[in-house]
Amino acid sequence: MSESTLNRMDAVFAKQQQHRAHMARTTAGDRILRLRSLRDVLAANREALYDALDLDFRKPRYEVELTEIQPTLLEIEHMIKHLSSWMRPLRASAPLHLIGTRSHVRYEPKGVVLILAPWNYPFNLLMNPLAAAVAAGNTVMVRPSDKTRHTAEVMRRLLEEVFPEEEVAVFTGDRSVADELLKLPFEHIFFTGSPTVGRKVMAAAAVHLASVTLELGGKSPVIVDETADIAQAAERVVWGKFINSGQTCVAPDFAFVHASKVGEFVDQAKRALARFYGETEEERAKSPDLCRIVDRSACERLKRLVDQTLEDGAVLEAGGRADIPSRYFSPTLLSNVRTKSPIMRDEIFGPILPILSYQSLHEVFAYTGSRGKPLALYVFSASAKNRQEILRSIQSGGVCVNNTVLHLANANVPFGGIGESGLGNYHGYYGFKTLSHERAVMVQEWPALVRLFYPPYGAKTETLLNILNKVLIKTGEGKTLPVADEPETPG
Repeated sequence: MSESTLNRMDAVFAKQQQHRAHMARTTAGDRILRLRSLRDVLAANREALYDALDLDFRKPRYEVELTEIQPTLLEIEHMIKHLSSWMRPLRASAPLHLIGTRSHVRYEPKGVVLILAPWNYPFNLLMNPLAAAVAAGNTVMVRPSDKTRHTAEVMRRLLEEVFPEEEVAVFTGDRSVADELLKLPFEHIFFTGSPTVGRKVMAAAAVHLASVTLELGGKSPVIVDETADIAQAAERVVWGKFINSGQTCVAPDFAFVHASKVGEFVDQAKRALARFYGETEEERAKSPDLCRIVDRSACERLKRLVDQTLEDGAVLEAGGRADIPSRYFSPTLLSNVRTKSPIMRDEIFGPILPILSYQSLHEVFAYTGSRGKPLALYVFSASAKNRQEILRSIQSGGVCVNNTVLHLANANVPFGGIGESGLGNYHGYYGFKTLSHERAVMVQEWPALVRLFYPPYGAKTETLLNILNKVLIKTGEGKTLPVADEPETPG
């Protein structure tokens, strides 16, 4: 990385630190104007985004619209509509012992925020947290992934059109750019990526005691029980799995299907593949609706995983073909997969669906309980009892019942992981809240009861404390507090 880039980082960070006080005083109207400008510029540059994502990994323009542009514009529109109410101080009631006070919670910006975005949805997963940071009144430095450099360049140009660099600044480049940014004393770091890099981000944040949001991933399971509509389940799993060629943090990673339904599920999944992408492998390779793997090394890794899993006894039901030079990997279905197969070790992040069978849900719970908590859980069942048993037994960042992926589209619920799959959440109000400091404010309006507890302590204090204990602390009803006249001397 060049000396000029390092110098610019330091200079921009200093500018943003200085400007943060101004941003903290901005009104809802000021921030809404910024969000509208961002929305309008993004909406007006669709063609540039289509072209950039096609160059980066041949992402279909309709998929760009459905998974990148539309979710971002809808998120910004949601913020514009609700930001005024989100920014209002939240009134808090006063308990009896604080009578004479009134309290509220103010939502204030955290300060200078760093956003480190991934390559798999390079537009959506940069612009959504950025919009939340702007709505919360922060200054922001962003670093898009260098794996999707055409999209990064378009985003840099668009953001520079909307924001001065003391408000939002973009730094493009290789991993060394991210490493240098992490050395700066940000107030908050928002990272989307792998758990391995997430640990490094959290360690860097700890140096400056910065808060973090980590949006990671993991092996998100699908559970299809014996009561499910199998044709519907297979179609929806195939759709959620092969969007973006499986390069999705909440993609169904593998499917546990009840043993009595495995054959039917495989047949229906093959039919769904044929409807979506073509009847034959040759047709699928030419399909305009399948994007490519992000780089050669990722494509080679997927090929090794499939080969190793087939050697382990899995059955290739569809796909398995790779064209490394063009970064094409065919949509792949594997059956007879064991829980210890190579493909079950780590998140796949590619267009491969392992299908495992189970007899009892307790087999599923034993396996999932031995692994990290996934970012998503997908349950296909017509049984309310089974659904509840699964929800009680498997923790995950989010859940979608009888569908996949769609829970991300609701801005009224939080999106985020737990444990290995992440820390914190965002979307809609939850993004605004994540990137705000919740500041408690208490105002004493008339004489305070606390004066009764001023020193010197004695019998009066003991009497008042016992009254409080009986009136306010229900578990202590009828008991007196052992208030000593003098502190005991340690032995």
